Amino acid sequence: MSTKRKNGEGLYMPRRLVPMLVVGALVVASCGADEPAATTAAQDTTTTAAQTTTTEAEEVVVTPLQGGTLAEIQARGSLRCGVSTSAIGFAEPQDDGSYSGFDADYCRALAAAVLGDANAVEFVGTTAAERFNVLAAGEIDVLFRNTTWTQSRDTEIGGDFGPTTFYDGQQIMGKADFGFNDASTLGDVDGARLCTNAGTTTEKNITEGARVVGAEIDLVTVENFPEAMDLFRQGSCDLVTTDGSALFGNRYAAIQNGEIAEGDWIIFPTTPISKEPLGPMYRQNDSQWADVVNWLVYILIIADEKGITSANIDEMVANPPDPEAGRFLGVGEDELQTKMGLAADAYAQAIRQVGNYDEIYANNLHPLGFSRAGSANARWTEGGLVYAPPAR
Repeated sequence: MSTKRKNGEGLYMPRRLVPMLVVGALVVASCGADEPAATTAAQDTTTTAAQTTTTEAEEVVVTPLQGGTLAEIQARGSLRCGVSTSAIGFAEPQDDGSYSGFDADYCRALAAAVLGDANAVEFVGTTAAERFNVLAAGEIDVLFRNTTWTQSRDTEIGGDFGPTTFYDGQQIMGKADFGFNDASTLGDVDGARLCTNAGTTTEKNITEGARVVGAEIDLVTVENFPEAMDLFRQGSCDLVTTDGSALFGNRYAAIQNGEIAEGDWIIFPTTPISKEPLGPMYRQNDSQWADVVNWLVYILIIADEKGITSANIDEMVANPPDPEAGRFLGVGEDELQTKMGLAADAYAQAIRQVGNYDEIYANNLHPLGFSRAGSANARWTEGGLVYAPPAR
């Protein structure tokens, strides 16, 4: 039987605190709310707080593009890039309709490579639930939307994944007032009501993970993660869960705007409960476009390895540090970009106008407290997983 408790304001009391409540009778007397019915992980019952129009289980109808995606973009003169409606550090809408963030910069870099202009981007905000249908229907050319590469997504919904741009993992955020700390584990969510957004791997991860550790949870799903954060702030949910990057971003923003103090919101467990490799996604059966997107990611990584940046790109083009750099910068007869349907200097333009991998990472994620050092996002030569095949 569930032993979760809520006080008059809907605050979560973990099971480990129940003995304390029995001893502290006066405290118990002050808690007047009725105990809500428990929802077990074994039942996998999901409460929907906002209508979800699409889930990843729904059929996705792919609309083929005549002439291929690259030709469509070049004829149109703009790149239609799918991003999150709001993801701090990754895709944040601006007043002029553009977006800022890690994913948004990849959209700009791709536009610079394909069209020679990093600003030739039409940003399309998509929810987690609708993103795959929007891509499959041809409403966008590519998805840079903190999307996890999984087997089912790679094989069942008419899309393919490009190289991973950010290695993430799912975590949970709770309030320190509820007794959570840096040592808290997945087992400590027993009896809690958790909020997250629908149409994501997060739902399955937390449900399966809770079942494994024997924790009973009540999972509440909404269409957009900002809605989940609102429910968390209001106390309608005890905990909120998604990729750690999003949790750190939301906590950082709350501290910066004075909503909370350092230490008020705890992110746990220290080791994420899942692997969340995030990267671009595009429609299947368009190898030319796949090559263009994939090699954009790879070239920005190689440029970082070689110290080629937006600040020194012109010097590097004039005097390439080695033959490989000369090839992807478009210098010499053995460059490969024109064979891909691009200008010889396509990837040089991406670096010049946006930056290499490290510049994109540092500009958008360092302010949130993310350091590449010691993480999976470090260079492969420094113990990380960020690696690219040779440009030859």
